[in-house]
Amino acid sequence: QVQLTESGGGSVQSGGSLTLACEVSGYAVGGYCLGWFRQAPGKEREGVAILDGNSMTTYADSVKGRFTISLDKAKKTVYLRMDSLKPEDTAVYYCAEDPRKYWLARPFTLREYHYWGEGTQVTVSS
Repeated sequence: QVQLTESGGGSVQSGGSLTLACEVSGYAVGGYCLGWFRQAPGKEREGVAILDGNSMTTYADSVKGRFTISLDKAKKTVYLRMDSLKPEDTAVYYCAEDPRKYWLARPFTLREYHYWGEGTQVTVSS
């Protein structure tokens, strides 16, 4: 059974940094689509950063140049390094994956991902 467990959330001031981690259990990592989504209060869940089976990355325009997704296969963990955080980055961040998906034409499509974590809260104060 695949399980995703996020950690690393917290409260930080504007301009600060956080690194989120998502540990994957029950399945090997890499070679398929996995990454991060977020949901702010009163808003729909949106894609943040995705790694596909070719290790190509896709970032939301709002986080390009500030966020970095990476994968440690030995630790079975995918990370999201977040720099220059802004109050608008405040949200619950979710890890998601689907081992059946090597590549997606629209990698931020929520229904394409079968497994989801419980989420971790990130709060950025001004």
